[in-house]
Amino acid sequence: QVHLVESGGGLVQAGDSLRLSCAASGRTSSSYFMAWFRQAPGKEREFVARISWSTANTYYANSVKGRFTISADNAKNTVYLQMNSLKPDDTAVYYCAASRSGSLRVRDFDSWGQGTQVIVSS
Repeated sequence: QVHLVESGGGLVQAGDSLRLSCAASGRTSSSYFMAWFRQAPGKEREFVARISWSTANTYYANSVKGRFTISADNAKNTVYLQMNSLKPDDTAVYYCAASRSGSLRVRDFDSWGQGTQVIVSS
């Protein structure tokens, strides 16, 4: 199991930027895919972005494409989510997750962080 700890959330205004970090420890492996999900109040958890530790290939949800960037620092075992041009609809708890498969489904990720709150005011 991989232990994940997110940080970097906060309260910002619409149009601002924020960078989330996810520090990984434990049984990390280059074969893992790392992803960010988010969950807004009363809504299901949804996929945001994914990166491969080994190839650095990325994939984004349409709702964040062009505004968010996922990256990884292998030496630090840390994944980042740079969020620009934030909107009130981006308000949610953001979770970091790890999976050995290339799936985007919540159920296919077996390691999760505790989440970090992002609030975007209008």
